[in-house]
Amino acid sequence: MQRSLLIITILLLLVSAGCSGGASDDVNQNANAASEISGIDDANLALTEGSKFLDTGEIDQAIDALTQAVKLDPDLAEAWFKLGIAYGLAEKREQTLESTDSDNTGDTKKPAKSNSEKAFEKSVAAYKKIIGSNENDDAAYFNLGRAYNKLNEDADAAKALKQAVKLKPDDTEYQTELGAILIKLAQYREAIAPLKKALELDPENIRAQDLLEDAEAGRSRVNYSSTPKEDKKKSDDNSDSDSDANPTPPAGNVSVPPATPAPVPQTPKPVPSRSPKP
Repeated sequence: MQRSLLIITILLLLVSAGCSGGASDDVNQNANAASEISGIDDANLALTEGSKFLDTGEIDQAIDALTQAVKLDPDLAEAWFKLGIAYGLAEKREQTLESTDSDNTGDTKKPAKSNSEKAFEKSVAAYKKIIGSNENDDAAYFNLGRAYNKLNEDADAAKALKQAVKLKPDDTEYQTELGAILIKLAQYREAIAPLKKALELDPENIRAQDLLEDAEAGRSRVNYSSTPKEDKKKSDDNSDSDSDANPTPPAGNVSVPPATPAPVPQTPKPVPSRSPKP
């Protein structure tokens, strides 16, 4: 019996040591990764590393690498944009943890401006700077529109994306993104043309297909809701014209001319008969 207890105790100690060793390894790996990122002295290399981390879902490492990129080059617009995406994912993760934590009784008030918003604003400024030096940079206009979209500044996003499409009309991604922002603005009719163009350029563009269905459905809803109003207006116009043709006499004290009496038939007087003379 004692031997069995001894064996069980040894096994538990081994498992515990293994778990603590694994956690320690993770901490060491994260520390090493952070050290390697901070050692990068090229902004584009840091952007490349941050993009890799973002693609693999390693959000914290992506934030570290992209932060290093914009630290080395504050005008690196793409790094600011991807940093905004990484921060957005981290913020969603934190919100999920807060919503599932029943013991969380602290102040969960949202800050005036999140890190993701700040990063997207920086990307807008950086893309504008690029456009200032080259007004024909279609990619800068496209990404400027995407950054505005992330900030929910939809009218500015549509304006930038229209310019991107104007500069490069044969890009299916540009056309698709323009159609998407026009749907977001409830401009369904206007969204149909760029989405059809996107599918013309790439018939396998699944996103454009789905958006086109949404745009056509939205246009149908708008037409349906506006038609009854137009019919009602026409009906009201017809009733007004009828009332003009057959006006209803006004209510109140109205003098009515006396009715003309019907003529009384006159009885003809008898004519005396004349007898012939004898």
